[in-house]
Amino acid sequence: MYQLYIANKNYSSWSMRPWLVLTAFHLPFEEIMIPFPVERNTGTFKQDVLAINPNGKVPVLIDHDLMLGDSLAICEYLAEQHPDQHLWPQDVKQRARARCITAEMHSGFASLRNACGMNIRAHLAEVGKRLWQDNAELRQDVARIEQIWSERPDMNGFLCGEFSIADAFYAPVVTRLMTYALPVSESTQQYMQTMLRHPAMKLWIEAALKEDGWVNYLESYQSSRFSRVWVQ
Repeated sequence: MYQLYIANKNYSSWSMRPWLVLTAFHLPFEEIMIPFPVERNTGTFKQDVLAINPNGKVPVLIDHDLMLGDSLAICEYLAEQHPDQHLWPQDVKQRARARCITAEMHSGFASLRNACGMNIRAHLAEVGKRLWQDNAELRQDVARIEQIWSERPDMNGFLCGEFSIADAFYAPVVTRLMTYALPVSESTQQYMQTMLRHPAMKLWIEAALKEDGWVNYLESYQSSRFSRVWVQ
């Protein structure tokens, strides 16, 4: 059985990606949570992660004596270990496209990441409105994501046909667009609802909403704790 080390589900977008893949494709794994500290550079988070991964980051996948400390490398490894599960699309062209847009997400969209940190519990529509007005690079990132999503083969389906690694990599964007209420097209909202209905996505969000961990340095837009109700 695999072991997957993750951080808080409310905040950790990189943890979310391989977790969704493992869960969506029913691959047996043990989830091990290493929560972020309440204040930056306090607690034992860094030491705990360094004990298993020399780059000091999560997620981390352990398979016997193999350690993988990168979300895309983890998902590629899982796809190779379980070829019958088709973690990448079966169609050769869609598979190539899935890899391309996954790599783009893995390395890009810095403005969206920096301005709109993942925070599933929060409702930050007013913050999102201000960011949208003031941040042209954020608008460009969202426009590119909308373009990618608009090219899915079926407007009622996933990015490259059936649910795949590509969808898992864009899943945190769905939560960001919800949290910050960024203005997006009807087609984009349709894909968001498709993702929000996926069983693995539901499980992650439900767990994130139940978390009571609060990380001050990831709550720069809020001064007090509160939760939101996700309605699909």
